[in-house]
Amino acid sequence: MSSKNENRRKFLLHSAQSAAGLMMVPLIGKAGDIPAEPTEASQTNRPYVAPRIKFAVIGMNHGHIYGQVNAVERGGGELVAYYAKEKELMDDFKKRFPKVKAAASEQEILDDKSIQLVLSAGIPQERAPLGIRVMKSGKDYMSDKPGITSLAQLAEVRKVQKATKRIYSIMYSERFENRATVKAGELVKAGAIGKVVQTIGLGPHRMNPKSRPDWFFKMSDYGGIITDIGSHQFDQFLFFTGSTEAHVVASEVGNVGHPQYPDLQDFGDVMVRGNGGMGYVRVDWFTPDGLKSWGDGRLTILGTEGFIEIRKNVDISGSPGGNHLFLVDNKETKTIDTSNVDLPYGRQLVDDVINRTETAMTQAHCFLTMELALKAQAEAERIKLS
Repeated sequence: MSSKNENRRKFLLHSAQSAAGLMMVPLIGKAGDIPAEPTEASQTNRPYVAPRIKFAVIGMNHGHIYGQVNAVERGGGELVAYYAKEKELMDDFKKRFPKVKAAASEQEILDDKSIQLVLSAGIPQERAPLGIRVMKSGKDYMSDKPGITSLAQLAEVRKVQKATKRIYSIMYSERFENRATVKAGELVKAGAIGKVVQTIGLGPHRMNPKSRPDWFFKMSDYGGIITDIGSHQFDQFLFFTGSTEAHVVASEVGNVGHPQYPDLQDFGDVMVRGNGGMGYVRVDWFTPDGLKSWGDGRLTILGTEGFIEIRKNVDISGSPGGNHLFLVDNKETKTIDTSNVDLPYGRQLVDDVINRTETAMTQAHCFLTMELALKAQAEAERIKLS
């Protein structure tokens, strides 16, 4: 598997820059100093959108919460309350949103009938149980990825979602909050590269272990490297291949470079096949300090009449910044400007909350993405290098 995919990995380019300083400010305190992944959710000069729904935050252990909030605000959501059990996280959040109400408890938010949507970036294994409580309270839910960390959690979430008819959304920011990836979706839909055959998604990350909280190193808390980082890649695989059914062909995980953290997985890769195409995923915690980004995340979309390559965060030998999208077809090779591409996820999710629709992401897609990640994690062969 690795030899066949090694050459293909060289294809990948990438594009997902942080357009906002807020997202790059880490959370601090007992929960650790967790850098937020670059996203375009924060935009200093974004146009004002009149509030259409009220939403709240419960749990903010990862800096992704600020991108989640910005996405919903862009879509017409009004943040009215927040709560975390960690005082230092409450204090940090208050600095960002001094005019928003600090709730005294989770239950206070769940009991507030004016709140329609709850966001969370809590400790990963706590996200699904919270989502279940949110749905049972009559509210919709949007989690940071991974939104679910075990197959048992997935079964219960599916059961409660079906019974309550509430929205359980997971914000896969590598697709939803990245202009180049959104643009790639438009190009694929327009037939720019013919029928999609395969996606290759690479998700390298920089660890910064001294800045990480205790839960980062506990398998029971973060769910494993494929469950966590890999969920992004499965989302993109399903979306770009148009697959509604899929299965894991092979997967492997290991701790090959950090023996001092025995519960950590620092490498994983997967082969997956769907009814619309094939996919390969590689995720790791080996981004070197010399790179001017937390990770050279990349996506290649191979079609019958061309291919698209995206470097999400950095072009290591070319243009500065992120959002690099390259299209190669039977006529030419070109770079496509994505600087003015709309990011519709937040607006679509607010629409769905109001209209009870599935325009941001179908519930079936949301759950299948996590099902693939969880099965790949559970079935993965354990790597040991000498």
